Amino acid sequence: MYFVIKVFASALIIAIASELAKRSTIVGALIASLPLTSLLAIIWLYHETGDAHRSAQLSTDILWLVLPSLLLFVILPLGIRKGLHFYAALGIAVVCTIAAYSAMYLAIDRLGLKA
Repeated sequence: MYFVIKVFASALIIAIASELAKRSTIVGALIASLPLTSLLAIIWLYHETGDAHRSAQLSTDILWLVLPSLLLFVILPLGIRKGLHFYAALGIAVVCTIAAYSAMYLAIDRLGLKA
């Protein structure tokens, strides 16, 4: 039951952001950009394990992995502005973001930033 509540709460945040974006993209963007998913994950991890250090490590790992995610938000609008079809621009942005995540994951491991 607890898992169902977590799924519902997470889905609700996404639905609210997309509905608000229909009325105002800036308001939808505000909701989507808030670290609500991260916050919920950190809280749920602590609630389920009682391990504050593990929750802190999750927070640090999220910080490092937010950086490559920003690439999607740069490449997608640039692709659309350059005349690419939405799905083509999205596909390119996703592939570049996956590559950036891979590079960051390797960098985190090589630099010893993992706990």
